[in-house]
Amino acid sequence: MITGASSGIGAAFARQLAERGYDLILVARRRERLERLAAELPVETEVLAGDLSLREDCERLAARLRGEERLALLVNNAGFGTKKRFWEAELEGQMRMHQVHVMATVELTHAALGNLVRQGRGGVINVASVAAFSRSPSNTSYCATKTWMVAFTEGLALDLGSMGSGVKVQALCPGFTYTEFHDVMGVSRERIARVPWMNAEDVVRRSLAGLDRGELVVVPGWRYRLFTAIFSRLPLRIRMALQARSPHTRGRL
Repeated sequence: MITGASSGIGAAFARQLAERGYDLILVARRRERLERLAAELPVETEVLAGDLSLREDCERLAARLRGEERLALLVNNAGFGTKKRFWEAELEGQMRMHQVHVMATVELTHAALGNLVRQGRGGVINVASVAAFSRSPSNTSYCATKTWMVAFTEGLALDLGSMGSGVKVQALCPGFTYTEFHDVMGVSRERIARVPWMNAEDVVRRSLAGLDRGELVVVPGWRYRLFTAIFSRLPLRIRMALQARSPHTRGRL
């Protein structure tokens, strides 16, 4: 099952997992886009329209995961960003972000792992962001929820490792990626042209290769790996000063 599968990284996951022979369950709000993507794929593909900000849709998808005997992988990819100071943004939108990034991930992962652990195999990929390792103005909830996704995945790995389970988990942390994400936010790519951009296909290829090797946290692109390795070790005072001044990361990762 892939959430947020109608475009970008989610669609790239669908294509590459289809190449590996996985049958798919594609989830997104836009059914027509899912159906167009499903028509391209050479595997059995089920389309489920759903909005992960709605409890009833999360419950329906969780039940589908619990009942799928062939379940092998869950990709929690659905998400969105905003670009306003926290108190200036609409509260409803901030609540929706926490519901989609955090609570939907909790519910779907709980259902999937209950199934996968019994099988002793399979995996869960949580699509976080390089923003999990830094903060930026006008991006409070996005950075916080993506940081949570990484911490959540690390905790799951400890739980699974404590019982010697063969189930793998991964936090995928891409940087700037060519998708519709920034278009939806209303952010011009030209304004952040000096940072390294990646293709969704390359991000997913690196994720799946990492899953094969059992890598817990995958940061595609050597520049982003270098950034996360160095930046996360800086003293808080220095990190806060750099984050406040950076023209490239304000609400856009």
